Amino acid sequence: MAVSSDIIRTWRSPRAVMRDLLAMGQREDRAVAYLMAGCLLIFIAQWPRLSRVAFLTGDEFDRLVAYELLSWLIIWPLMLYLVAAIIHLARWVIWRNGAPWTARLALFWAVLAASPMGLLYGLMAGFLGPGTGTDLVGATWLGATAIFAIQGLREAGQLDVA
Repeated sequence: MAVSSDIIRTWRSPRAVMRDLLAMGQREDRAVAYLMAGCLLIFIAQWPRLSRVAFLTGDEFDRLVAYELLSWLIIWPLMLYLVAAIIHLARWVIWRNGAPWTARLALFWAVLAASPMGLLYGLMAGFLGPGTGTDLVGATWLGATAIFAIQGLREAGQLDVA
């Protein structure tokens, strides 16, 4: 099934989508592709906000975009790998199950699946600026990412034999 269809399905049934992703087998290249696609979408989502900041502060838009590019396509993926390793270690210490790649897949898929809400957040931050609505959409984005990751980890925990 197409990734875009799986993203929509994740908003309705995250565990079923994770079950399908796990059934495809261990593919680290696919997990990295999900992570990089999610980070790329989030990077693009920052452009309206950066345009607003550049207009209001007089900063150069190109410089702000370059910093966001470094952040979202280099630093955040490395940090998310670290978070996935911590999640795996915690899961292994507490329940003695779970393969490392399932923690990465669950977290990286959650980042990609929640990215449409990140795009909405970027638009709101760019056009409306800071405010209650923007904060609410941002909280929904972070909450969706957390819920998708937790549900993915729960599904992966049921299927793991390691």
